[in-house]
Amino acid sequence: MKLTPSVRQIVAIAMPIMIGSAAQNVLQLSDSIFLYHLSETDFAAIGFVGVFYLLINAIGYGFSKGGQIIIANKAGQQDPEGIRRNFQALGLFEAALAIAMFLFMYFASPWFFGLFLQNQDVLSASIDFIKYRSFGVFFSYIGVTLIALYTGIAKTKFIMVETILLLIVNGILNYALIFGKWGLPAMGIAGSALASTIAEAFGAVIFLLYLYFDKNIKDLKIFSRPKLEFKLIKDQFKLAAPIVAQNFVGLGSWFIFFAIIEDMGERALAISNLVRIVYLILSIPTWGFSSATNTIVGNLMGQANYASIMPSMKKTALVCFNMTLLVALPIVFWPDIILYPLLGSNDMTLITDSRGTLQILLAIIAFNCVISIYINGIAGVGATLTGLSIQTVSAVAYLVAIYLVVDIWHASLNIAWSTEIIYWIAQLIGVAWFFSRVKFEKMRYADE
Repeated sequence: MKLTPSVRQIVAIAMPIMIGSAAQNVLQLSDSIFLYHLSETDFAAIGFVGVFYLLINAIGYGFSKGGQIIIANKAGQQDPEGIRRNFQALGLFEAALAIAMFLFMYFASPWFFGLFLQNQDVLSASIDFIKYRSFGVFFSYIGVTLIALYTGIAKTKFIMVETILLLIVNGILNYALIFGKWGLPAMGIAGSALASTIAEAFGAVIFLLYLYFDKNIKDLKIFSRPKLEFKLIKDQFKLAAPIVAQNFVGLGSWFIFFAIIEDMGERALAISNLVRIVYLILSIPTWGFSSATNTIVGNLMGQANYASIMPSMKKTALVCFNMTLLVALPIVFWPDIILYPLLGSNDMTLITDSRGTLQILLAIIAFNCVISIYINGIAGVGATLTGLSIQTVSAVAYLVAIYLVVDIWHASLNIAWSTEIIYWIAQLIGVAWFFSRVKFEKMRYADE
């Protein structure tokens, strides 16, 4: 399928991806909302361990991006055999990766968490959560592999359907297993983890059934016997490894941020987790449009339609910016009204205390929703090592700033959050430098 990206086509591709790509974010959101009503300790813990699981998921998601970009390139070349072979290679690699990630989470995470957390109650709750949540990595990685296929060929509608079903199941099970409803045990934060894992398993099964019965991709012969093609896996790994490292650097710096914030006390951690919930909500358009950028740019590269790449990214960034601010402004300026239906409580002080930090978040989101499009554009043209270099320099600057602000200068929580603006400004400089120099026709995805 050759794309000729108009605003309408960009939105048509991005909207389902927006929901599907943000599935983990929305699962985290659901977990956090229910645990907010359970206890402040559990709410603080999910802020820490939730970012850790997002980091694990981001590793699989990042590797799937390599497959997605190559699949999009093959779609632009109208090469169905190339699409099938790369999808199967991606599936085999993600299966092996899921086993490795599960073993690390299940056996090593208690030791790993102990390196960062001083509060024993938060540490215990985090361990309870990851014990059940670690099983979800198998189903999560199946999901990102299928999303890579359907996103790469720009047939994204079912991604939204599958994600909505997953979230409904997760919400019902969260309510039942956290609070002990309908005869089920009250498991607290462990119940939240089990609910999310079961929901992911349900979503993976539904998606696999759809893949099997989807008549629109019969010509791809997806279920023909796969071959272990190390060359394709190597090509995908070469393209995706810097993307994974980018995700690791980005979310890893956020993980360290929450570990540092824990030193400011449980209240500061709880406020930061509330702001994180809003961040997750406001990042949903960015996740969708960023993933759409990978597909659009990869497809245009496959067509050798280099003149359309920059205009397409500009259109995508503008649509993403407008959609994000449309959602962001009411939440940031009237959090007590907008957030109350989700977080309603007799004690509104947590929402009230977060108001100043939410206003800082508005500036962060404004940078994020535009710059992320161009960062994914860099990946889309195959320059993933450049993207990694830009993100690494940005993250180092950010972590140095947050360390100085919190541990050396003992500044306020609002100033601590404002240091993220340094991260996005550094990325903006890197993006501007790359696109002022790039020659699209010389970019390659793999050795040929």
